Amino acid sequence: MTETKYVQAWNLDSLFPDGGYPFHEHVRRVEKKVSELEGKLKVFLAPQQVNDAFKLANILEDILNIRMNVTQVNSLITCLLAQNPKDQQAITLRGKTAAIHASFESAVKKTQKILVNINQRLWGEILHTEDLKQYTFILNDWRKKAEMHLSDGEEGLVADLMVDGYHAWGQFYQSLASSITVPVHIDGEKNELSVAQAINLRSHPDEEVRKQSHKALEETWKDKEELFAKILNHIAGFRLQVNKKRGLENILQAPLIENRMKEETLNAMWTAVCKHKRPFTNYLNQKAKMNGDEKMHAYNFWAPITEDIQTIKYEDAVEFILEHFSQFGTELENFSRRAFAEGWVEAEDRPNKSTVGFCAAFPLSGESRVFLTYGGRITNVLTLAHELGHAFHNPAMKPVNGLNKRYPLSMAETASTFSEMIILDAAMEKAQSTKEKLFLLDEKLKRSVMNFMNIHSRFLFEKKFYEERKEGIVSATRLNELMQEAMDVAYEDSLDHASIRSWIWTPHYYMTKSPFYNFPYTFGYLFSLSIYAKAKEKGKEFERDYLDLLRDSGSMSTEDLVMKHLGVDITSEAFWEKGIKLCVKDAEEFMTLTTSSERKER
Repeated sequence: MTETKYVQAWNLDSLFPDGGYPFHEHVRRVEKKVSELEGKLKVFLAPQQVNDAFKLANILEDILNIRMNVTQVNSLITCLLAQNPKDQQAITLRGKTAAIHASFESAVKKTQKILVNINQRLWGEILHTEDLKQYTFILNDWRKKAEMHLSDGEEGLVADLMVDGYHAWGQFYQSLASSITVPVHIDGEKNELSVAQAINLRSHPDEEVRKQSHKALEETWKDKEELFAKILNHIAGFRLQVNKKRGLENILQAPLIENRMKEETLNAMWTAVCKHKRPFTNYLNQKAKMNGDEKMHAYNFWAPITEDIQTIKYEDAVEFILEHFSQFGTELENFSRRAFAEGWVEAEDRPNKSTVGFCAAFPLSGESRVFLTYGGRITNVLTLAHELGHAFHNPAMKPVNGLNKRYPLSMAETASTFSEMIILDAAMEKAQSTKEKLFLLDEKLKRSVMNFMNIHSRFLFEKKFYEERKEGIVSATRLNELMQEAMDVAYEDSLDHASIRSWIWTPHYYMTKSPFYNFPYTFGYLFSLSIYAKAKEKGKEFERDYLDLLRDSGSMSTEDLVMKHLGVDITSEAFWEKGIKLCVKDAEEFMTLTTSSERKER
């Protein structure tokens, strides 16, 4: 058997060296810590004088410690169920820790409500004490959130109901989606593939294989759409009821708060995107024309523009990533080398795995784990770089104090997209022929289309779905209609055979802890363009500035963070247009290269 330099199976055993799955002692310790925190909060009163600041600091220290322990266990569960969705021990552990996590979140909300009872003058004074000044932003944020909390009794009831209701539906979706097999016919043979393996065939060089996998996936989803519609409706119904009780009538309020972003920023971003879609519809139409079609078929979107591009071995992909990370900076390179050397990456292409790539953080161990199904395509190489970017954000926060380590999704997607850009740009610079350059330019443009059109369609779908869900259950048929309508608007009618059941296989709609997990991708994509432009100007020197930005990401609003590090106002359309125009240049270059090739062929 040939030995490979980089193994494609991760090592989970090192995360809990005291004995495999942390079913017993570790979970009992966490449960005890939560119980002790609840006991302290029963007698804890809002500070009455400046000298009481240390008491609040002690509570915060307990919260931080518990959060790290809970995250450690939850991340392990995520990894275990990703590699084997039928792992019964992990399923049992998930039920146990879900209840502990619910109690912990209730305790955090109770702490936040206590802050509201501190008068404004004293509040300002205690935030300037040595014990608390490092947490000024977080504590102000908590105090603001507390104004929307329910009574302690109601919050406790909601938390309890979430365990076997709201979060359970999300977990059921994950288990169900991971257990599905897709029958795909390739070269006359029937193959039973996982959803992830079937989705990977979207970038297969043979159009018939792409078409067959698309058809098989759509038939699979059609057969199960009623069940998935129930899951989505129950998740949305619960979320709407809780939001209503908290006085959140606008469904975007909660995700904007979680992303520490103003609605003006979100509106400015989407307005700028919508103004500049024409070059990307031109790109889609041109690529369709090259395939002999009038309109881009969805199953051809991820197709390589040339059929003679070789598959990329995993070892070559790793070496390429390490080589070009090193040209950006030593911190990112050294971190990635460690990740590959110590078995932090699960990339094996096999059935019975979860459907999507992710990165899981293990704060107690100071490690991360990256998960994907590597299929030998450039898309897989970029996914690997993307998830390593997520993972790098965690050690980058090591010097940051406690609670300031938590950053919003919009910033998480910035770090991941930035790493992806390093690799894609490096590949383009190494291109040795017009054909190879065109292939990579096409891959780059796919990412622009995904962020400006696909993510926009997800946003439009989810917004409209929640509006209709307020009036009652939304049927599977209507969900398909909403998806089609959203895609028609977002793609400006430039996509044919769209996957109108993508609301089923897009896991972000079912993530109970992250509502509207769509716009952070477009934000991260455009913001990372600005960061990457500065990185190219400064070279390796920029890594220090980049680390400073990442480290501030947990203790500032999104608007203040960008103003501090880039000196620009992101509530202005002008900021977003700068990044979009860089992508427009790519689309224009694609048109130039392909039309000139057509003229030569004539």
